[in-house]
Amino acid sequence: MISLQKFFGKDEQFFELLEASAEECRASVKALQHILKPGAQLALDEFSASRRKDKQITTQIGELLCRVSVTSLDREDIQALSNALYKIPKSLEKFAERFIIATSLLQDTDFSPQVKLLEEAVEVIILMLKELRKGFHMENTSRQNAILQQIEGEADKLILNLLKTEIYSRKHDPVKMIILKDLYELLEKVLDRSRDAGNVISNIVMKNT
Repeated sequence: MISLQKFFGKDEQFFELLEASAEECRASVKALQHILKPGAQLALDEFSASRRKDKQITTQIGELLCRVSVTSLDREDIQALSNALYKIPKSLEKFAERFIIATSLLQDTDFSPQVKLLEEAVEVIILMLKELRKGFHMENTSRQNAILQQIEGEADKLILNLLKTEIYSRKHDPVKMIILKDLYELLEKVLDRSRDAGNVISNIVMKNT
């Protein structure tokens, strides 16, 4: 397999920035786990910090794309991957904002199944990026992307079940149902962005093998 670093030294900067962006996604998931714990201090500081750092990284990637004339990766793929990653901490910050506002109505709500899937998805993305830095290995990438697709499929089943049991069952008052639907959909969007990131990485490898 061809080493990306050997032939495209400038690409190393992109990989470093993309991995740093994925690490901010991981930090946002950790922040989410923290505020969902019973008795946790409800604050946006960790979410805001991760989102700001990721915004800076996304800006750096855009500036680097303008400066670098040759890269082994398609510019559109780099931009798409960067955007997909940035939307993860951005959406989680939105979730946290709304969760904190409505926390008095959500004491008995369990978001742990979605959070577990999200944690798994982000870890797979980080692994895929590390593998991409080493070279274009279609077999490994396909296996990892299949795991992401499975996670996203489990998330779809979960949201359908939650809509059935928590929203359409009318067991909650209308205000709480609206809040729950909003929060469930935000978490689903985050998982969709994780899937999108995996698809971009998979396409990059496919184009270069």
